[in-house]
Amino acid sequence: MMVHRRHFIATAGAAGLLAATAPRLSLAAAGTDRRLVLIVLRGAMDGLGAVVPFADPDYRSVRGSLALAEPGQESGVLDLDGRFGLHPALAPVHEWWGEKQLLAVHAIATPYRDRSHFDAQDLLDTGGIRAGDSTGWLNRALARLGDGGQGLGLSLGQGVPLVLRGPVPVASWAPSPLPEPSLDFMDRVAGLYSNDPVLGPALMAGLGVADMANGMDGNRKRDGGKDRLILAETAGRLLSDPTGPRIATLELPGWDTHVGQGTVQGRLPNALGQLAETMVTLRASMSGVWDQTLIAVVTEFGRTIRPNGTGGTDHGTAGVALLAGGALNGGRVLGDWPGLRDDRLYEGRDLAPTTDMRALLKGVLAGHLGLPAADIDRYVFPDAKSVAALPELVRA
Repeated sequence: MMVHRRHFIATAGAAGLLAATAPRLSLAAAGTDRRLVLIVLRGAMDGLGAVVPFADPDYRSVRGSLALAEPGQESGVLDLDGRFGLHPALAPVHEWWGEKQLLAVHAIATPYRDRSHFDAQDLLDTGGIRAGDSTGWLNRALARLGDGGQGLGLSLGQGVPLVLRGPVPVASWAPSPLPEPSLDFMDRVAGLYSNDPVLGPALMAGLGVADMANGMDGNRKRDGGKDRLILAETAGRLLSDPTGPRIATLELPGWDTHVGQGTVQGRLPNALGQLAETMVTLRASMSGVWDQTLIAVVTEFGRTIRPNGTGGTDHGTAGVALLAGGALNGGRVLGDWPGLRDDRLYEGRDLAPTTDMRALLKGVLAGHLGLPAADIDRYVFPDAKSVAALPELVRA
């Protein structure tokens, strides 16, 4: 039997063991034709820089050197609804707004109220109110889908993030930094383990996912450091396969903009441009299933309202989350806008949180994946039974 290969790990959640996860699934076992891609922005994106409240009367005074020009001006923000606008670096996805395939939730935050990346990311991933949990909310959600989530979960990148760890085995794929092994070598390895009841199925599962990722040709090459685009294209190919996974995670680092954040040039514009490229690549590679797809973009917390002394922003509280996709009921900015006046700020320095991140995630799981509300409250977000899901996020 001839097989292809790529860097693959089948992970048995918290145990961290190699698992014999079948890379292909029966349509009956999938339980849903919907696809979900969770993009986690590590480092805390500045929500006021990404989705700009240009109509707020206090915007320019509090943002100072980081304030962007109004819509219609040179390098101005891209108008959404007369109150908010996208950063110009997000221009590649601006037309999605008119298609009702882009949505923003502003002044959103997890229950975390300190400013440690590590704790905030843990709570974002676990969906809880305390650090130290060992399972992620998305893995717990997988367990409530058809066939216990077997074969449905996929992590793109090195390792599996906490949000996808747990008892449900998931696959992980990343571009290999090593030279491709020969087909003859992989044939021999497959033969060596063919009779092993544990390693044999796990190896074949991994090679099967690799085949799907490589389009069965084994010729995928690294592209000048743009691994995020390789990961996005691969995610789209795998999720588009009728017998492939349904839910994928992708992490984008580089959002901790303490220094040189910039307006139309700088660290934040660069990061936003990369995010837009990633989202466009996902859409292109998922064109056949785009109408069944939702992309959720989240980050651990927001950043301070005012710039610091080094042209950046420091760790804050509320920020913004984005949804995109053909299944979305978009073209809206959701959330109760608290304003930027001094007496409306959280602790005098941050955008005040008015929407619980778990309300958004609950709305995605219920509206898009069809999870029962009782299961979401009991198993996925047991610490958030009083948090109501955001309604009508997807098209009827």
